[in-house]
Amino acid sequence: MDYKKSNAPLTTTVHDLVEMSEQTGNIYETVAIISKRANQIAAEMKGDLEKKLQDFATQNDNLEEISENREQIEISRYYEKLPKPTLIATQEYEDGKLAFRNLSKQKDSDE
Repeated sequence: MDYKKSNAPLTTTVHDLVEMSEQTGNIYETVAIISKRANQIAAEMKGDLEKKLQDFATQNDNLEEISENREQIEISRYYEKLPKPTLIATQEYEDGKLAFRNLSKQKDSDE
């Protein structure tokens, strides 16, 4: 999913964890699934931001040469205004867009 086009809220919202855990049957497993996805999204966002900011990096960074770059500031502000990775992951989970499996449960059912 493209995190830039997410319909996740920009602010923190309250969720009923018992209701959210109906798919897994376990609150902690639900939280683990959402947190792992949030880490993936955060890593992707960080990589994209670093890639875009690399264009502005200079080879010789001196205190005298450091100047504010309007485009660099705008890119940073854009990423700051995006929903947080946990909110995006929670929205994906609620929308049923996350695929997950519990390997320990699969091993138990195979035996």
